[in-house]
Amino acid sequence: MRIVLVHPAGSNWVPGKKDITATANRMAPLGLLSIAAYLEGKGHEVFVYDCLGPKAPADPDSNVKAILAHAPDLVGLSATTSGFLDGYDIAERIKSIRPQVKIVFGGVHISAMGDTLLNSFKDIDFLCMGEGEVTMSELAAGQDPERIDGLVWRNGDRSVTNPPRAQIPDLDTLPFPAYEKLRGFPKGYNLPLFSYILTPGATMITSRGCRYQCSYCDRSVFKHGFRYNSAEYVYEHMRYLKKHFGVKHINIYDDLFTTHRERIADLCGMLISKPLAMQFNCAVRVGHADDELLKMLKAAGFLQLSLGIETGDSDLMKIHKPGVKIEKVKDTIRRIHANGLRTKGLFMMGLPGETEESIRKTSDFVLSLGLDDMNMSKFTPFPGAPLWGTISEKGTFDNDWRKMNCLNFVFVPKGIGSKEELDQLYNEHVKRFYSDREWRKRFTGRLWEHRRSLLYMLLHLPTFWAAKNNFEPDKKPQGMK
Repeated sequence: MRIVLVHPAGSNWVPGKKDITATANRMAPLGLLSIAAYLEGKGHEVFVYDCLGPKAPADPDSNVKAILAHAPDLVGLSATTSGFLDGYDIAERIKSIRPQVKIVFGGVHISAMGDTLLNSFKDIDFLCMGEGEVTMSELAAGQDPERIDGLVWRNGDRSVTNPPRAQIPDLDTLPFPAYEKLRGFPKGYNLPLFSYILTPGATMITSRGCRYQCSYCDRSVFKHGFRYNSAEYVYEHMRYLKKHFGVKHINIYDDLFTTHRERIADLCGMLISKPLAMQFNCAVRVGHADDELLKMLKAAGFLQLSLGIETGDSDLMKIHKPGVKIEKVKDTIRRIHANGLRTKGLFMMGLPGETEESIRKTSDFVLSLGLDDMNMSKFTPFPGAPLWGTISEKGTFDNDWRKMNCLNFVFVPKGIGSKEELDQLYNEHVKRFYSDREWRKRFTGRLWEHRRSLLYMLLHLPTFWAAKNNFEPDKKPQGMK
C-alpha cells in the first residue's frame, strides 16, 4: 500500500502575531517517523509530509497537492489539539479531490477524544488510538477493521470503538525513526537557540509513558506505565544519527529519561568508553538526579538538563506536581551546577488556583535559582489531563482548539481578574528573567560558544525581533517587582 503520513502545521502561535515557532525550534515529528519506519519494514511504500518542514508551503491547497502527488491509498495525520483542525482541513480537501483515499487520524488529541471526533468530522474514516505502529500496519495490510485493536471506525452510520491496543512490550524491537524521509533533515530542523554548541542537531525519544500523575499532563497515548529502550539500543541510535546524518547534538525529550538509573549508567559508560564526539540535553525529574549520576552525565557529553518545576508556590506544587518540593528543586539545581552541567527550568503560568501572589512567588523563585535558561508555558487544559473534568469550575475556559498550544491563555483562573491581566503578568515575568543582571552575565560569558545560535538569530533577525515585542507589556502589573 502507498501511505502518506502527514504532520499538520497547526496553530502554533498567538492569533494576530507572526508565527515564529518553526524558525525558533523546528522538531522532527518523531511519532510519524517511527510509524513510517515500522510500516516500511512491513513492505509498504511510505512517505512523510511535514507541513512545518523547511520550505513547506503555507497554504493548504499546495500541501494537499504535494500529498496527493504521492498517489496515496491511505493518508495518516497525527494531531495535537491545536493542530487537529488544520489536519482536518487537509483531510476534507483530499476527500473532495480523491474520495477513495482512506483517512486515519492519530495522536494525543485523538486518543483523548475518541469516537466523538468520528461522529463530528465526516471525512475521517478511522481513528488510531494509543500507539500507532502495529494498529497502522494491520490497517495497511487490509485486515478487517473489526479485528484491529486500538481502532475506531465507521460501520454504516455509527462509530465502533474496538478494544484498546496492547502496548509494545519491548521498544527495542522497533526500527529507528525514518529520519531520511524528512526533506531537509537535519539542517532544516533546528533546536532551541542557545541550547546547543555543536550543529547540526536532532531529537530523540528513548522511553514511553510516565509513572507520575501531574494534574495538567495528558497521558492518553502512552498511559501511565514506563517502558524504555535499552542502553545498547539508545547508543546505536545515537551512533546512527552521527554516522548517517552528521548529527552532533541530540535533545532527548523523554519525560523520565533518568528514571531507570541502571540503563542511564550503562549508556553513560558506553559514551565514555566509546565516545561519539556529540553533546546531549535531557530532562531530569527531582529525585532522579543523584551526584554520581550527574557526574556520569557530564563525562558522557551531556550539556544541559531541564527540570519540570512549573511553579514557585508550594501550595500549587502540592496540587499540580505531587511529590516535588521547592527545597528539593533548589538542591537539585545546585548539584547540577556543581557538577558542571547547565540547567533549564520549565514553568507554567495560569494553573488553576493561580493568583498574582503565586505568580510573584514564582518569578522571585526563578531568579533565585540561577538558571541558565527558562521556559514559561501558558497553562492549557487538555482533554486527557486529570483536571479536564473540573476545569470550568476553576475559572473561565475558552475551548478553542486552535488556541490550545501553551502559547495562549485559554484558561483564566478565578484568582486572576482577566486574560489581559494574565498576559501582562506573563510578559513582565519573561522580560524580568532575561533582563536579570546575573543571567545576562552568565549568558555573555558563553557568547563565543553559542556563535552558531547567534549567526542563526542574525539571519532571522526580523522574526525574532517580532517575537521580542510580544513580551513588551503596556504597563507593569501590581505585585511584580
